[in-house]
Amino acid sequence: MHIDIDTTAERSAVGRLIAGRLAMPHINIPEPVPGIRGLMAAKPASGRRMSELAEQLLRGDSPLSEGERELIAAYVSYRNQTVYCTGSHSAAAAHALGGDYEVVEAVKRDPASAPVGERMRALLLIAGKVQGDARTVTAEDVEAARAAGADDEAIHDTVLIASAFCMFNRYVDGLGAITPDDPAVYDEIGAFLAAHGYLPVAA
Repeated sequence: MHIDIDTTAERSAVGRLIAGRLAMPHINIPEPVPGIRGLMAAKPASGRRMSELAEQLLRGDSPLSEGERELIAAYVSYRNQTVYCTGSHSAAAAHALGGDYEVVEAVKRDPASAPVGERMRALLLIAGKVQGDARTVTAEDVEAARAAGADDEAIHDTVLIASAFCMFNRYVDGLGAITPDDPAVYDEIGAFLAAHGYLPVAA
């Protein structure tokens, strides 16, 4: 998810849109802004609440680091095949983790073999189940996460992030958000989000 940034890379994406290389959303939006920000501008009142939710989930108080939470967001978005959210949150996770794209890509391919700690591996298992069918999360899954060092707050936050990103992903895909095809756009978005977060920039 990408909220309230204006970057050179994003302007380049808008240029390609104008040139006919990127598709417009299914609804009219005030400006041809890529990603969820363009959709949220169509209804600012709910857009602001969604921005605040993202800020709380990914940057508010939590036993999980910002990088770990972005990793969950990227993993769920990848499983949902939402290109925009996968790109922006993969980049945000990589920047929050010190620029380590290799870890992010490994998690998306297979959390079981990715170079992450056992706590994160157990939480990603839960996140993946929430994305697919939340009813398949078992008491054993939760106990395994606890045994790996996750407390109840970390488990709660994992489930809530995974659930919220299923909503964000469906919002982006259901309305056909403008989706750039340039990895540099996502890298710049991710760097901004890791540094500044999700609340609208003050005018």
